[in-house]
Amino acid sequence: MDFDPALLRAFVAVKETGGFTRAAQRLHLTQSAISHQIRRLEEQVGRPLLHRTTRRLTVTEDGEDFLRYAQQILDTLDTMTRRFQPSLISGVVRFGAPDTFMGDRLPPLLSQFARSFPATRMEVSVSMHLDFRAMIKAGELDLAVVMSPADCEEGTCLRRTQLVWVAAETFEPPAGASLPLAYFPKPCVNRELAGAALDATPVDWHVVFTSASQHGIRAAVLAGLAVTVLTREDVEPGMKIVDGRYGLPPLPNVDFSLIWSEGGKTECACRFGQLILEMPELPAHDKA
Repeated sequence: MDFDPALLRAFVAVKETGGFTRAAQRLHLTQSAISHQIRRLEEQVGRPLLHRTTRRLTVTEDGEDFLRYAQQILDTLDTMTRRFQPSLISGVVRFGAPDTFMGDRLPPLLSQFARSFPATRMEVSVSMHLDFRAMIKAGELDLAVVMSPADCEEGTCLRRTQLVWVAAETFEPPAGASLPLAYFPKPCVNRELAGAALDATPVDWHVVFTSASQHGIRAAVLAGLAVTVLTREDVEPGMKIVDGRYGLPPLPNVDFSLIWSEGGKTECACRFGQLILEMPELPAHDKA
């Protein structure tokens, strides 16, 4: 038995307003139209839902039960309408982030945004070596996630993590030679903080591998070519944390923060920024 939502709305309106006239006013219909809809509904149900007298109108016992179901159906329909109603928001969102922050969360984030706001267009830069601060300052991006030393109070902090020295589980430094390192190209916060820490030690080191891709750095480390700097969450099977070994100094915590350009807070960019702020934490099994 399929019920016409228009008939359900008429019945609920009659109950809530206490009469056909007020229900007609609420639904912008004539009183006769409301009467006709209630009569059709009762015929479909096969029993009276309202008890009418010349002085008052009451809901029957069956009507009370039917009312609860009707309200649930209408609430669900209203929720569906809000969820899938075409969005009037349009425009371009220019976003940048380090790939170490986004990881596997970028595809579902973009999918969710595209479903909610199909009239928008995304321009996304995901890299460890692009200077997102400079791009934000130049107005080339609307919003970006940047890495910075902990407690620098830059933008809105999304997540704090620890930088660690990482090598392959089978890695052994070459005897009598300087320590080989793998880095992202400059500018890179990982590289800058690692360099500053190394400058305060007598460790002899050299850069043996450079890649703008996290996959490239990962390959070099797993191949046993070099030691690198990653966030603790990015340590993978086949890698080991080597903090304190080979004379390597401790590394600081860093924050991932969301920053905006001066003119970047358009309506569509703000909606995308809100999705980033609501991103779930990394699953526990992904954390070292």
